[in-house]
Amino acid sequence: MTSRHGKQTMNPVDRRKGETALSEFADYVQKQQALRRPPGQPAAALEDHDELDIIDQLDLAGDAASHVRLRTLLLDPGEDNVPALADHLRGRLAEGHAETLFDLGLEDNGDSMGFTKEDWDMALERLTVACETIGADFKMLMTRNVGNEGELEVGPRDATDKGVSGKLMIRRRPEGVDDVIETRIAVVGNVDAGKSTMLGVLVKGGLDDGRGKARVNLFRHKHEIESGRTSSVGMEIMGFDSQGEVVVSNVAGRKLTWEEIGRRSAKVISFTDLAGHERYLRTTVFGLLSSEPNYCLLMVAANNGLIGMSKEHLGIALALNVPVMVVITKIDICPPQILEQTIKQLTKILKSAGARKIPIFIKNREECINTATQFVSHRICPIFQVSNVTGDNLDLVRTFLNILPHHGNYNADAPLEFHVNDTFSVPFVGTVVSGVVKSGVIHAGDTILLGPDSLGQFTTTKVRSIERKRIQVPGCSAGQSASLALRNVRRKDVRKGMVVLHRQDKPDPVTGIVLQPKVYREFVAEVLILSHATTIRTKYQAMLHVGPVSQTCAIIDIDRQFIRTGDRAQVAFRFVQRPEYLTVGDRILFREGRTKGLGIVKSLGYDANKPLNPELKKELAANGKAAIEE
Repeated sequence: MTSRHGKQTMNPVDRRKGETALSEFADYVQKQQALRRPPGQPAAALEDHDELDIIDQLDLAGDAASHVRLRTLLLDPGEDNVPALADHLRGRLAEGHAETLFDLGLEDNGDSMGFTKEDWDMALERLTVACETIGADFKMLMTRNVGNEGELEVGPRDATDKGVSGKLMIRRRPEGVDDVIETRIAVVGNVDAGKSTMLGVLVKGGLDDGRGKARVNLFRHKHEIESGRTSSVGMEIMGFDSQGEVVVSNVAGRKLTWEEIGRRSAKVISFTDLAGHERYLRTTVFGLLSSEPNYCLLMVAANNGLIGMSKEHLGIALALNVPVMVVITKIDICPPQILEQTIKQLTKILKSAGARKIPIFIKNREECINTATQFVSHRICPIFQVSNVTGDNLDLVRTFLNILPHHGNYNADAPLEFHVNDTFSVPFVGTVVSGVVKSGVIHAGDTILLGPDSLGQFTTTKVRSIERKRIQVPGCSAGQSASLALRNVRRKDVRKGMVVLHRQDKPDPVTGIVLQPKVYREFVAEVLILSHATTIRTKYQAMLHVGPVSQTCAIIDIDRQFIRTGDRAQVAFRFVQRPEYLTVGDRILFREGRTKGLGIVKSLGYDANKPLNPELKKELAANGKAAIEE
């Protein structure tokens, strides 16, 4: 089908077919991620099954006789109860990556303990002692029937709820910078949606003046300041201390340095500010894949709605199965009827077959806290309506970010795999690479392999020092982002997409040579075509993204004659420029113009003698033979 401008466009039926297949395939890919785990490692528990939460709440697995009730630990005068409560909290903190939400006055299954005000005061005192014992702090998030004046009191759950209860955030005090909890959030949305302004307001603590005052400090280049448009992958951090307070400067409008935030925080939110303009889509896709975000924050301008690249960004986030939250900005300058149109459009898109999200509009503190606790479910999509000029609902966004649960499966016991997503040359330090530790642990002084280069070779070097959030640390582990200073490596020899691995010390028993890691120019993936105007056949080329790797790939084999929008197929790819380091289970995303597809690596290497579609090969050979005879 051709539009009047001469471009090929997809018909609506094909587009809906691609969208419908997306959510099912994204779930399949999420489950297949377990393949990334080394042999012998247990597979990750899948997080999507909300029905399993009900089984947990029923506590069917636990033996009722041996189970010590929480009420006993909080109220009974026995000497052993405080150490037992401390042990209970220690276990909860270990499970929640150094932070946990605690319901005081409720049993683990949600039943009320029927606390009076005196019981509440006594339990709170005992909890304070237990927290001090394990080196943790808590912040009261909301209370019921306590009788407090102010925003914390949200009132009873229903007419029969008479018991006093409350929800607290308990967070361990970090012993050092390497103990700080890290959550990565990718900020996406169309150009002029207010991404950089929102981050400027959240990070600095002041408000915007409506003319771009808040965003100026976030830009990296002169042309960005002049145009007001982000064109690079920007990084900003926001810190919360162990008591759940935002780490900001005492001087209004002054931005703290990363080092000051890192040293004063127990939890750090790392924002990756991505470009909204269509011209920088490749940069945005690279930022989304290479920064390994735990969550995605989609910004929508209230007066524009979900237009332009914001649909593209939402589609990529859904394809990567990253939990999405939405912030509608500029509500102070938007007429009510336009805001209503934007909300209707957003709800329709989120509920569509391609997204299958449950939009939850957060208007008060109770909704904010309850949604944040449930946000590990991928189906929920919280939506905030804010103004960066008047400050409306910004406190709800900060509360939500503070109690956002840790998300993502990372294995610190697996072999090291560090993905390079940026390179620098620092005076008096040398070459520095930044990226994310996908698995394993790395320490300063480790001997490592860096590669592959254009020939697929790895260079042996040493880690001179490691920094996290611009603070020097002795090491970092799976799930953390870091910068490594490397010894005797030139910047021109390092590129985005390389990996850092530990050197194998054991030589091959047959040859006696220490083997280098294997790299591959060809691989087979299971792919889903999200959108394509016509059909895709062999020899088709597209830009392929695998984590921080971005390279042109050619299709060398398909398990059928051709594929089109909405099709799932086994496809063999070949990198055009150089081989890359890949792992079975890696997510891939490929695009070329309006064509988009996603997939998962199923096997490495490709044997031309074992084609994916043997029947087609026989048919082509027979046709060729007939043509020669004629």
